[in-house]
Amino acid sequence: MQNLFDLTGKVAVITGATKGIGKAIAEAYAAHGAKVVVSSRKEDACAEVAGAIVAAGGEAIPVACNISYKEQLQNLMDRTRAEWGRIDVLVCNAAVNPHFGSSLEIPDSAFEKVMTCNIQSNSWAAQMVIPEMRERKDGAIIIVSSIGGLKGSADLGAYAISKAADMQIARNLAVEFGPDNIRVNCIAPGLVKTDFARALWEDQERAERRKASTPLRRLGEPEDLAGAAVMLASRAGSWITGQTIVVDGGVTIGPN
Repeated sequence: MQNLFDLTGKVAVITGATKGIGKAIAEAYAAHGAKVVVSSRKEDACAEVAGAIVAAGGEAIPVACNISYKEQLQNLMDRTRAEWGRIDVLVCNAAVNPHFGSSLEIPDSAFEKVMTCNIQSNSWAAQMVIPEMRERKDGAIIIVSSIGGLKGSADLGAYAISKAADMQIARNLAVEFGPDNIRVNCIAPGLVKTDFARALWEDQERAERRKASTPLRRLGEPEDLAGAAVMLASRAGSWITGQTIVVDGGVTIGPN
């Protein structure tokens, strides 16, 4: 029971891993023994985060990848297998939100970008790793969704649609590949202090309102999400699949 969260020997690919939630997950995985592939669009950023993990005693390699391009995702998986021979854990964290405002005003190009990056790329990535997981009868896929996928939104319509779709991707894959011992889950963060959500939490009035409506009375930090990701990738989460684990300080269950 002392080793429930041990990831020793596991190879984990994490997209959007150079800052915020993805970086926190990468660091936590390495601290629990996993070999981590740090991926994002910028090669230098990947190298910096991977280097820091190695300097701290972990194992990590950098592989740049723009998830909007299927060939780059395939290269990410191929490079991982060339280095470490396998992929045990996939964390789909990278996402975009190019439009903030009315659903009547979003350009077609922005809507398509959200759907490609936040939905299609996760499906592509899953298709690339599931066959080897089926052979081993073991694997974990984790999609970082959002509480935006659980609620309506006047300002983040397309983003919320994409995050709700991620939850359904997890349910579908969990049902189809559960017999192969592949667990597929989502983590749905609330408002976390990341660069991605900076426009929300740097607005002092908005941030204070959110804190006041959150039972734990604070916004999230990237590290608050890492524990759930470790659980879902490890033996501690071995009987959890098709679920959306909400990590939001309690805001979605509050009265406001």
